[in-house]
Amino acid sequence: MRVLQLSDPHLLADPAGCYRARQPLAQLRQALEQTLGAGGSVGEFGGERPDVLLISGDLCQDESWGGYINLRDQLGAVCPGPGRPQLALLPGNHDHPQLLRAALGRQAWIAPAELRLAGARLLLLDSHWPGQLAGRLGPRQLAWLRDRLAVGTAAEPLLVALHHPPVPIGDPGMDAIALVDGPELLDLLADAAGLQAVVFGHIHQHWLGHLPGRAAVPLLGCPSSLCPFPAVQACPQGRAQDPGGRLLTLSPTGLRQRLLRWAPAVVPSVG
Repeated sequence: MRVLQLSDPHLLADPAGCYRARQPLAQLRQALEQTLGAGGSVGEFGGERPDVLLISGDLCQDESWGGYINLRDQLGAVCPGPGRPQLALLPGNHDHPQLLRAALGRQAWIAPAELRLAGARLLLLDSHWPGQLAGRLGPRQLAWLRDRLAVGTAAEPLLVALHHPPVPIGDPGMDAIALVDGPELLDLLADAAGLQAVVFGHIHQHWLGHLPGRAAVPLLGCPSSLCPFPAVQACPQGRAQDPGGRLLTLSPTGLRQRLLRWAPAVVPSVG
């Protein structure tokens, strides 16, 4: 399974609106063109498109119907017709899950969900916690996850995706609004068959850790398509201030992953 991960676009109802001195829709368009459009990074997958486009939360900063329609239209414009990747969307703390599902439920897999494709599995978790910046899965979703993990086998590669990091990343501000039931999630994943990686957004930066007790399973934070937050770890490409994403390939022989970076879209900024 080939997965392209983007994260934290923070779209607005106003297509020309600005957030954090950038236009979110223009920056998402740039990200999609760089990774899926002509002349983009399609070659990272040997000239093939990814099987899945995963956008890992904080899709709509103002949690508006118009913001999700902008997302739907943008995805439809860049990923049209046959051969398009499956769309997988995660609610973040800056999201309205019901509006997200109403706008995109027929076009995308929306967490919580399980996607089986190309001999691998992708488990999408919903860490949105109404009224909070921190994330929470809750007992019912953890029970669902336990059931899904129970049917996995070592022969079927598994990727788990959520918005909030399940472990501290070393930034006091971000660690205060991470996943509150991260320890419970880590307990479930400790023996998960076929698990090759856990990916998340929220932190607007590249970050690499490992599942406690399973050094072969990376925990991977994804840069934002909009703007960076101060980096805890050095960017392997020396481009911590640029938007980015991540490419992941799951296979029986193991995980391959690569960080992507590109220049931000050139649009008028605000102070």
